[in-house]
Amino acid sequence: MDFKKEESGLKKFFRKFWFFLWKDDSFKGWAFSIIFLFVFIKFIFFPGLSLITGTSIPLAIVESCSMYHQGNLFSNFNSWWQRHEDKYSGFAIDKNDFKDFPLKNGFSKGDILFIVRANPEKLEEGDIIIFNANQKNPVIHRIIGMTSTENEGIIFSTIGDNNNGQLEFEKSVTEKMLVGKAVARIAPYFGWVKLVFYDWQKPSSERGFCNEN
Repeated sequence: MDFKKEESGLKKFFRKFWFFLWKDDSFKGWAFSIIFLFVFIKFIFFPGLSLITGTSIPLAIVESCSMYHQGNLFSNFNSWWQRHEDKYSGFAIDKNDFKDFPLKNGFSKGDILFIVRANPEKLEEGDIIIFNANQKNPVIHRIIGMTSTENEGIIFSTIGDNNNGQLEFEKSVTEKMLVGKAVARIAPYFGWVKLVFYDWQKPSSERGFCNEN
């Protein structure tokens, strides 16, 4: 076998591949780039990221306003807390407790969050979890209570920062319902690139950008 010829052939292949991917301005080159990026993201990037993070949803687009704080990126925590203090006092959570919570300024519809595996034993009050609750999409809310049980392990209780109270399905979130834990907001509003195509299908009260309740 002539290894030099084989090596030369591989170099020619990769040069053509690189040209089609990044430098060919024709429709053929453009179509090739789109298909390649789709295949790479769907079958390489996301499976690899899922393997690293330990969750099936390593990146999550926020699709509701339940965790919104007025001002979003420029939210004033003190003024927000004054408006929501009564809600948390019923759960024995005070201002100092909340100030130490992750993502204390919440996030907005359209934000993209980085999600990692949620180890029930390591989750704490104030963490933001993503879980399945027989809703159309997984729910992303903040833990406000935890109870250890003999049969189902730890039972979590959550609430949305921008909701007036708890929804019935989030009063007893079992370990089996957990999908992951939100650890960072990595792309504010960038998820609107996707949301814009079906946000109009929602009820009028749930469309568009967020307002504080």
